[in-house]
Amino acid sequence: MLNDLNNFEHIYIACGHTDLRYGIDGLTSVVKERFELDPFSGKSIFLFCGRRSDRIKALVWEGDGFLLLYKRLENGKFRWPRNIDDLRDLTKEEFRRLMQGFAIDPGVQKVRPPERLL
Repeated sequence: MLNDLNNFEHIYIACGHTDLRYGIDGLTSVVKERFELDPFSGKSIFLFCGRRSDRIKALVWEGDGFLLLYKRLENGKFRWPRNIDDLRDLTKEEFRRLMQGFAIDPGVQKVRPPERLL
């Protein structure tokens, strides 16, 4: 299902964390109320991640009902964007990177020289 991304026009991720105790109705409410989007758009997938970052849920409308997918990693964590509580529309390449364990935001870390040199 998630390997064939050509079925989706939009791949949305809810940045920050979402309570993964929510089921279909709760996640649908998050999409409608917090992000003001239509969860019944057939060509969109909505991804949510909890605080632990080792599991995600995906919500997809299939035309006659919702499909709720749940993935839990045995080792490692998803590199989920935590800095904002917003919705992002990912490209297919960003989605693949996220599922492979890479960060979707390229970042450069500042390096400071040591305070005291020998």
